[in-house]
Amino acid sequence: MATYLQCFWGLSLTLSLYFIQSTATPHVYIVYLGVSHIHDPTLTSKYHHQLLSNVFASEEDAKQSILYSYKHSFSGFSAKLNSTQATSLAKMEGVISVFRSKTLQLHTTRSWDFLGLTLDSKVTPWQLAFGDDIVVGVFDTGIWPESESFQEGPRMRPIPPNWKGECVKGERFDPAKDCNRKLIGARYYLKGFEYDYGPLSKSGNPEYRSPRDFLGHGTHTASTAVGSIVKNASFFGLGQGIARGGAPRARLAVYKICWGKKFVGKCSEADILAAFDDALHDGVHVISASFGESPPFRPFFESKAAIGSFHAMQLGITVVFSAGNNDNDEPDPSLVQNVQPWSISVAASSIDRMFPTQVLLDNTLSTMDLMGESFITTEVKGKLADSRIYFQDGICDRDYYNTTLNKSAAGKVVLCFSTIGSELSGEAVAAVKMANGLGLIFAAPMTMQIPYVEIIPTVLVNIEQGSKLKDYLAQSPRFPAVQIKPTKTIIGKTPAPTVATFSSRGPSSRTPDILKPDVSAPGVNILAAWPTDTSPTLSPSDKRSVKWNFQSGTSMSCPHVSGAVALIKSAHPNWSPSAIRSALMTTACTRDTTFDSILAGGSMKVSDPFDIGAGHIDPFKAMDPGLVYDMKTSDYILFLCNMGYTQENIEKIVLPSAGLETCCPKVHKTNTNINYPSITVSNLESTMTIKRTVRNVGQNRNAIYFANIVKPNGVEVVIWPRILFFSWFNEENSYYVTLKPRKKSQGRYDFGEIVWSDGFHHVRSPLVVLVNTTTVDYSDSITQASTI
Repeated sequence: MATYLQCFWGLSLTLSLYFIQSTATPHVYIVYLGVSHIHDPTLTSKYHHQLLSNVFASEEDAKQSILYSYKHSFSGFSAKLNSTQATSLAKMEGVISVFRSKTLQLHTTRSWDFLGLTLDSKVTPWQLAFGDDIVVGVFDTGIWPESESFQEGPRMRPIPPNWKGECVKGERFDPAKDCNRKLIGARYYLKGFEYDYGPLSKSGNPEYRSPRDFLGHGTHTASTAVGSIVKNASFFGLGQGIARGGAPRARLAVYKICWGKKFVGKCSEADILAAFDDALHDGVHVISASFGESPPFRPFFESKAAIGSFHAMQLGITVVFSAGNNDNDEPDPSLVQNVQPWSISVAASSIDRMFPTQVLLDNTLSTMDLMGESFITTEVKGKLADSRIYFQDGICDRDYYNTTLNKSAAGKVVLCFSTIGSELSGEAVAAVKMANGLGLIFAAPMTMQIPYVEIIPTVLVNIEQGSKLKDYLAQSPRFPAVQIKPTKTIIGKTPAPTVATFSSRGPSSRTPDILKPDVSAPGVNILAAWPTDTSPTLSPSDKRSVKWNFQSGTSMSCPHVSGAVALIKSAHPNWSPSAIRSALMTTACTRDTTFDSILAGGSMKVSDPFDIGAGHIDPFKAMDPGLVYDMKTSDYILFLCNMGYTQENIEKIVLPSAGLETCCPKVHKTNTNINYPSITVSNLESTMTIKRTVRNVGQNRNAIYFANIVKPNGVEVVIWPRILFFSWFNEENSYYVTLKPRKKSQGRYDFGEIVWSDGFHHVRSPLVVLVNTTTVDYSDSITQASTI
């Protein structure tokens, strides 16, 4: 007999219609319901249980199935369901999306000086003047609370009274001892991870059932974003200097959502969404999230990053994501991650610091020396050997180790090439370690010269240098002696920034009319805090203990932008997330320290907006951008309409406000018309006109701005009006950009820019256009081919 469940706003569902019994294997699914219309968390959770009970035998079974009830900042839940139950829930009234929880990967001193935030006493240290009472939430692997980076700074005020977060007790984490006025929040989320991988096990996989960090990634990113000032930080003397985060006076809240599995960080979407729900309720102002999902992408509201960051944006919280790392370190296009237009996606680039390492050779007949890069802290002496002696075909890979010869590389520094076998030095390191080698010289193209902290001494050289070493070996009557000197730190002698080889590139594969990444920031060889109980390489055989460690990745560039956002938010508390992003984008630079164009790592070419977005961030200029491109709710509604969401869906997702129109426009408008700080047209077939609106936020309210245009090749660009007048009574102005193709082209992007200037501010917007005026009739080709 049918029974009826009364929902809190009148929703009634027939139990007999939806009750599902199935023996199919359950998985964790996320059920997203949009904005919470019940402003009581207890009642919201109860509604979730009742809704879920429609696909279970009883409400008690439903409660046993649920992992998290997302009840504070948006409505939804994660639960253990089979595919039939998930399909039934997706058809129910009020449900926006049901999707299976996936496991995501992490994207893994001097950098702030390089960005212009110096602590030089001759310059006002405005990095210390802002940031108080701004709370940055870091979603990562936890925190090492004993690090000096997370101790209270001098004269730090009490915890803000509106802070609702807490420090949760757990294994080796005591809130009374480990939290303070700096570290004001620490939570951990484990249910999704444990369902996917089983109970947290310490057997061969050390971890802490608490906010405490083992993998080190979270400690590193947190200290980069908001770490306190620490003098004489270094990695065994390398990179020595004053360590601090971008906003050293800001507060830190840690949300541990990633856990070690065979020493690799794994992040369950169910856990991530629970962290978003808590963080938005706790009162964070900025969220730093160094993880992502590779293409192909799911619909936006079947993604935890899009859901969490959308609701954060509506509450005025800026969410900063890493743009992603390419697994093969190749700069392939369209692999950029975290492409939703309501958050910031950050590429990675280098800073002006090098770690030269001298290599000396002697075969008794002649000597040779060359310079590579490394993090070697003590002198290495041994014999140089060719990889072919120990590995089949000279391929430095564990699968090619020639065990039948039973040859040990003890006392040998092995020469390997990225062009023979693995392109990455990490696999060669593991292979040489297996062969009991003393060290490794790894030859790779100069565009891939990024040293890492390794378990054995490893020096990177370019292919030319590697070829000379190989020739030297061939001419030597016996193994030549090799001496590797300790690495040195050199600052200001290399052009920087350069876009990192591994940094994921645009255009966005989901929304090509929205430029992603947005900006670039330091992400190569970043020195930051590290757990002292975790070795710098994570290898169990590495017995070193360090307080600071070098890491590279867009995981490292992301917290640089998060720290900058905290400073801007402190100086301009009323700015929206889109205004803050605009300030960072329109003031970003596209020139390196030699005033030449920034190069794109992985190639010898000049970078373009798909490599670095609007450019390399300049936090100092971003504090006073002159004009900002703000986005209104109507911009997001247009975007959602173009993504296929209905008015009914949009009303459930968007916070209600007086006079808000949630219907989609009758005349189609592309995403190019969204008031983004960049202009991207992915398919220019004929003349089109685009509107942009800017707001004057400069100190001079009576300002006049003039437009300057750099036209993309083959595109006529007309701006009207060419002059914008601002006053106390007119702080906003709109202008129109008309683009007209002037060439025959297909599948080729060209780049330009629009700069508005009042003589002091230079408000720059990238202009990215794909002219598509040449069509190919594939049907003729198919017909001809069929007749051959």
